Amino acid sequence: MKFLARSLGLLLVAAGFVGLVIDGTRSMVNHAVEFVFIAGAVGTVFPGGATGFEGQVAARTYPWLWDPYVSHLIQLPASVTGFLIGVLLIWFGQKPLEPIGYFAGR
Repeated sequence: MKFLARSLGLLLVAAGFVGLVIDGTRSMVNHAVEFVFIAGAVGTVFPGGATGFEGQVAARTYPWLWDPYVSHLIQLPASVTGFLIGVLLIWFGQKPLEPIGYFAGR
């Protein structure tokens, strides 16, 4: 399980870094800071964009979950969010440190 968390975390960190490079390039060309938001990334996966994703969330989970929580989460930048989730998965999947010192032998 820890291997899966580390592997998925490493992929998300790499994808987040690539997304940051793409967002940075787009920002330099347009002379303004621009990010691809999660809603834009969801629009490429789900037909109908964020409204299609809203229908999927409402059909499979509780409908009240969309307005206060999920609608705010899809406003976050996709690259930064992927990078941070990847770092958390790598941190959760790390091996425990071996104890050193006087009390380690007991």
